[in-house]
Amino acid sequence: MKTFPYAHRDALLAEAARLRVEIPYSNEVGILLDPFIAGGRSYANRCAIQPMEGCDGELDGAPGELTARRYARFAAGGSGLIWFEATAVAPDVRSSPRQLCLTAETLDRFRRLVEETRAAARAPQGGSQEVVLILQLTHAGRWRRDAAGRPAPVLAQRHPVLDEALGAPAGQALVTDEELDRLQDDFVDAAERAAAAGFDGVDVKACHGYLLSELLGAHGRADSRYGGSFENRTRLLRETLERTRARLPSLLLACRLNAWDGLPYPFGFGTDREKPERPDFAEAEELARRLAALGCGLLNVTLGHPRVLPHLGRPFDAALAGAPAPPEHPLAGVARLLEAAARVQRAAPEVPVVGTGYSWLRQHFPHVGAAVVRQGGAAFIGAGRNAFACPDFPRRLARRGRLEEGELCIACSRCSQMMRDGGRAGCAVRDREVYLPELRAGRRRAQRAGAPGPAGRKARGS
Repeated sequence: MKTFPYAHRDALLAEAARLRVEIPYSNEVGILLDPFIAGGRSYANRCAIQPMEGCDGELDGAPGELTARRYARFAAGGSGLIWFEATAVAPDVRSSPRQLCLTAETLDRFRRLVEETRAAARAPQGGSQEVVLILQLTHAGRWRRDAAGRPAPVLAQRHPVLDEALGAPAGQALVTDEELDRLQDDFVDAAERAAAAGFDGVDVKACHGYLLSELLGAHGRADSRYGGSFENRTRLLRETLERTRARLPSLLLACRLNAWDGLPYPFGFGTDREKPERPDFAEAEELARRLAALGCGLLNVTLGHPRVLPHLGRPFDAALAGAPAPPEHPLAGVARLLEAAARVQRAAPEVPVVGTGYSWLRQHFPHVGAAVVRQGGAAFIGAGRNAFACPDFPRRLARRGRLEEGELCIACSRCSQMMRDGGRAGCAVRDREVYLPELRAGRRRAQRAGAPGPAGRKARGS
């Protein structure tokens, strides 16, 4: 296992200077652990769990045994905000047969999951700590699969990059405006069930290339209420949130939002039209202002498409098996994610923003996160892969004032590899008794099917 070459603050900041990127740093991390109030809601601290899919639900969409274990560990770990993973709004719009799905039939088991998660949060504090729980609602779009796990894409637009990556049928019709009109009902109905299950809020997912995210970049969707202009491309997201607010006025509304897809104009969101390799965050800033005006109470900012440009949303040291190394140093990716969150936070200062991209920083992530919060670049510091590896990082941080590299994520992509291989995802390094067998079984299945071998390529400069 390769040692992280930036053990000390000075080494990390020297590398940032060499790369000419900005990485703020604070030796004092207490701001992450202080309670605060935003939008009239109290939060125990500024530590957030990002929506990381475990692919461990039951076939009917209910949470499975490992699902319950994972969220209990997150809650007992002390984070003030837990953003539950992508949960399909209907059984036939899932991205895998094991993706969670909230229906009338699974509602009681989601209610039990919420109750157990809240109980786990209170137990270490003698019943005193509350946690805010957000459920992410989704439609898989072009990544949709049927009950047997076979691709069954729903396309918002023809897209040369993604059509090639997916192998989308050339003659497949696009989802119609009428179908998208009806989809709003599915989201609002699922939000009502989430409220009944006891969640504090719902996230209408608009990131990582899933259906609502793809619509944000659907410049070429002709003669459609849901494509072309900014007003039309953002319509489904805005109207869904507006209708949810009307039906459920006390429910906290949230959105995990791609600020940049990383795809060339006119096929992606947030792309500089003159220099397609660069982001232009102006549309994300305008959308954040629109969502704030609609009553959105939390924003969670990310970038890229995990299926085709994974390094944009999760800087890593080792790629998935057979995948190319990214074209940049991971620290450059971290800096871009920090900038994206800061741009959105400053555009809508009344809405707390959850920042992304901290896991690659290992023991430095609380120090960078604390500096970001002090500068007003985000209100929460989100942990995704690091939460798989170290679910109790807030309690460790409170106890010692620091984290140790040997207890954290090593950016090895094994958790993503498990998902790609059709297994249940977790940390095969820090939670090895449970997840190392899952990793090995998935690799055997994939290799029997002719997939690449186990060694992914190292990121440039790492």
